[in-house]
Amino acid sequence: MGVGWSMGWMLTWLLAAAAEPPRAKVVSVLEKVRPGRKVKGKAEARLSLARNECEGTQVVLPPGTSSVKVRPLVLKGPNGQRLETSVWREAYLDVRTPSNSQGDTGPWPDPLVPVRAPPTPGVPTVLYVELCAPESQAPGTYRGELRLVADGRELVPVPVTARVQPFILPATASLPTSFGISRYSIARGHGLEPDSPKARELLQAYARELLAHRLSAHGMGMDAPPVRFEKGRAVVDFRAYDAELAPFLEGTALPSGARFTTAELRNNPKARTDAEKAAYYRAFAEHFREKGWRAQLFFYARDEPTPEEMLLVQSQARRVHAAGMDVPVLVTSPLDEALRDSAGILVPPLNCFFPRPGPQTCRHVIPLPALRGKLGPGVKVWWYQSCNAHGCNGGPSEDAAVEKAYSGWASYMVDHPAPLNRAMGPLAFLTGVDGELYFDTIHAYVASKSPWEDVFVFGGNGDGTLFYPGTPARPGFSHHQPVVSLRLKHIRDGLEDHEYLRLLVELGEQDFARQAARQLTRSGYEVELNTRRWERIRREMTDRLRKRWEASEYSKRSGVRPK
Repeated sequence: MGVGWSMGWMLTWLLAAAAEPPRAKVVSVLEKVRPGRKVKGKAEARLSLARNECEGTQVVLPPGTSSVKVRPLVLKGPNGQRLETSVWREAYLDVRTPSNSQGDTGPWPDPLVPVRAPPTPGVPTVLYVELCAPESQAPGTYRGELRLVADGRELVPVPVTARVQPFILPATASLPTSFGISRYSIARGHGLEPDSPKARELLQAYARELLAHRLSAHGMGMDAPPVRFEKGRAVVDFRAYDAELAPFLEGTALPSGARFTTAELRNNPKARTDAEKAAYYRAFAEHFREKGWRAQLFFYARDEPTPEEMLLVQSQARRVHAAGMDVPVLVTSPLDEALRDSAGILVPPLNCFFPRPGPQTCRHVIPLPALRGKLGPGVKVWWYQSCNAHGCNGGPSEDAAVEKAYSGWASYMVDHPAPLNRAMGPLAFLTGVDGELYFDTIHAYVASKSPWEDVFVFGGNGDGTLFYPGTPARPGFSHHQPVVSLRLKHIRDGLEDHEYLRLLVELGEQDFARQAARQLTRSGYEVELNTRRWERIRREMTDRLRKRWEASEYSKRSGVRPK
């Protein structure tokens, strides 16, 4: 009887176990979930976010899941307040040529598509869950459950707990940035006419996504405001320009009031003589001043000028200076004597700031403090990502020393670890660089037959491409829309790290902030890749900030005490 009872109990237990709904796993956003790789996850999601911050987590469904439905996720907190949530499914890009030895062939997660979009066979089903707290959000703990149906079967609900911190991040980014976008490239990627109302509407949607991720844009509609000249004076029609840019320069594009930190002065081919160009530039700068726009206006002179093009840059700079206005000339280049009196914003590639053993990948490698000493007073130093951070040919180099020189750098490539995608923000804080430029965010729209299949450009997967074109012709999409990438989320998270570090300094924690930044990014090619260490440092930053904020005048002025 004892044996029979034992076997019956075992059978009952097995049947109960078989009847138990399968579970999803919660995985850190600092992990890229790939096929065939074991993923350690948790049963619940616990997040922390400041006011004016968004934070994400990943939910990995059971292996073999093909379809998924998501019940509305509602998080309730103090006084019944709700926390804004969004859920996407991660789509995969098939990498054929790795960016370098830190990359790999095969599927990599990157586009964040609607949950209803059909899955790609043979890849994990991963949801990206994002929580955002506006400045008005009440601090405190918010709780809810993510309810999922996988292949028609209800999964065990995933508990989600979010702590909204009392401290507030600025809505407008503290670090000036300028990332490229173009209505003409958007139209190409979506199969639209560039001058169509839909293309113009889409440009606004793309620009809002950049702003929502703490980034400012250059390029935009590309068209210069019409101008005519009367007795040496430039009469400029800014109506179309203002309609396009004003929401982003005045803080009305997003509910948060976030604004672009920068804007470029657009050249006009109708200004032919030096005098006309100076008059046109002057009118442009005066318009900005009259509008009260606080964005840094700059003149983008040249991208990586050759020695032969230096004379052109010098003549452009003379014309801008002749206008008698405070508009810096921006040039992307390592330090060059020919630019000493021309560049008001010098933008060397990232790899030009950090000497390292072995072959150098920049002709003039100069740490930022030494570089500032070689430039004139008032010259700003930005930096930018280029293929010199991963190698411009694609794939690992056969020369081990050369491959090492191109490895480890902070990177925006699809097939690189998430911490490398995120590192530029804390690295900017650590070095004190004045801003960041990125040449494009949709380059594959014109450089590839289909960005959904291939974003390999300049030897890297995703170089110059941070979006994908969502079109009605694509399953799962009902209208034209920008599809953000996982990498864009990582870039935003890095810029939020930058805000945490700046706020720590503001609250008297400069030594702690620098120590924390050094643990995340010791240099441009020494980035912490361990997910647990990165998250531990972020928790320490959060705890220190909360204590300092609660004891500061900021807490009193915010009008909201933590609960």
